[in-house]
This record gives sequence, C-alpha cells and structure tokens, in this order.
Amino acid sequence: MQFEHLIEINDPLNPLIDTLTRDQLWRGLVMRAESPKLFVPWLDDCTLEPRDDTSVARVLRYNDLHVHDTVTYVPQQSVHYSVPAQGDIPDSSLVVSIEEPQPGALFVRFVYDSGKTEDDMDAFYNEFRRSAYQEADVDTIKIIRQLAEEGRLAPPM
Repeated sequence: MQFEHLIEINDPLNPLIDTLTRDQLWRGLVMRAESPKLFVPWLDDCTLEPRDDTSVARVLRYNDLHVHDTVTYVPQQSVHYSVPAQGDIPDSSLVVSIEEPQPGALFVRFVYDSGKTEDDMDAFYNEFRRSAYQEADVDTIKIIRQLAEEGRLAPPM
C-alpha cells in the first residue's frame, strides 16, 4: 500500500494559528524520530543505536514486539524512516518532507509505502490504515506546535 498526504503548517488566512519557522518544524520532525515516546504514547521504549551525522538506527519496543528501523536525515528537508523486513513485518518506509512553495508557506508531506501491493482483501483494512496514519500525522503537527510554544524547539545555545 502506498499512501501520501499533505498538511499545511502556516496558513496566512488563519491568524489563530501560530506561525512555525522552517527551523522549528525541522527540529520537531527530528524530535519525532529521536524522542518518539513524546509522539506515540503506546510506545514502551526507544533505544537509539550508534549514529552518524545523517542517520540513526533505532529499536522501538511495543510490549514484546521489537521493531528495528533506520532514520535518515536530509537536513531542513526530509526524514526517511526505513523498516527492513523482520518477522511478520514487511519491508516498509515513511518519508516526511518539508515543502515551501513560497517563503513562509510551509507544508509537510507524509509518504507511506508498506512494501505490499494492495489486493481486494487489504483494500478494506487499508482505508483504516490511511485514516490512522493521517490522524497520527495531524497529532504530530499538534505536538510540534506545543513544543514550539514551550520553547523546546529553539536552537541550542
């Protein structure tokens, strides 16, 4: 299943929404990768393994299930989550990209690839998956906004 959607970050027509800078948005997306428990309350634990400047390997623990993945960064542009096939989990990926069609007009594009082709049996369940992914991504942006309000996305001193 492949699925993508776009979330508008800064809406110049809505003065009730605080504007985020590209840097704040980027720091929030990195925080989602490196501190996922802030974004996924049912995640029991996340261990970051050795990293370099462009990627980090992680082990996510959900009760007895351990999921290994790698997160790769293109600074200020995108975060790529790659999950290799493991147990009952197929090879899959998520790419989260910042788009700025004009200065200050920020959007985030979420592109999911489950690594499986869709058949009739999956089609029914994939509608639920798409809805769940979209809801989780909207929640991600809400949390990034909260972190920005709290000053937690400011550049390091």
